[in-house]
Amino acid sequence: MSSNAPVPLPLPHRTLSVIVPIFNEAATLRTALDAIVAKTVAGWDLELIFVESNSTDGSRAIVETYRAEPRVTLIFEDKPRGKGHAVRNALARATGEFILIQDADLEYSLDDYEKLLLPLAAGTHTFVLGSRHNPGDGFAMRRFNDQPLHAFILNSAHWTFTLLIDISLGIWLKDPFTMYKIFRRDALQGITLTCNRFDLDWELLIKLIRAGHRPIEIPISYNSRSFKEGKKIRMFRDPLTWLVAWAKSRFGPL
Repeated sequence: MSSNAPVPLPLPHRTLSVIVPIFNEAATLRTALDAIVAKTVAGWDLELIFVESNSTDGSRAIVETYRAEPRVTLIFEDKPRGKGHAVRNALARATGEFILIQDADLEYSLDDYEKLLLPLAAGTHTFVLGSRHNPGDGFAMRRFNDQPLHAFILNSAHWTFTLLIDISLGIWLKDPFTMYKIFRRDALQGITLTCNRFDLDWELLIKLIRAGHRPIEIPISYNSRSFKEGKKIRMFRDPLTWLVAWAKSRFGPL
């Protein structure tokens, strides 16, 4: 006896563009890119965009070996202009409904994709931050066993700048500067991004919030690496660019 009950249609796959800026990451690059290429998320189609910025350590040759991967788009810049420039370059090529920014090192875990994408798939949020601060972490987010003073300075700066962001935007965030920023691609409509270095983290966050996209923070796994292990932030020059980016992004045009 046949049933007249409607047959439920399969849910459409969501599309996610994963942007991976790459510069002088040869030590961890093969491991990182292999993991990214192998990554799957149930219900999602992943578009992988690798942006290589003319590295001097052989990273470009490693990136070249992924040319035949069907989900991978390769972008080769003629010279390094900074992480922000690489991300902006990839944004112009991205076609996914959502964007995720992924570094080419091993600080962040790909296992966190699923929980970070849940609020986006559910439609409850348009902007998600993967927070490196977990309950019980206290003050420290970065713990460099080989450079404890550097870790203390970076942790102190993190909380100072976080307070600046929170007060100026009327929001409460613990980790506005996380690399894991995931958002609807159409949230960028009406927004112009101009920053070229790590200051893009500030510009992207501030302008998305000003445009009405208030993020939800979800705790993630984080394995911080020290400067000796390849961290590229310049401890004295970069904070100045962050403050300039804050002023322009908070008070200037979107």
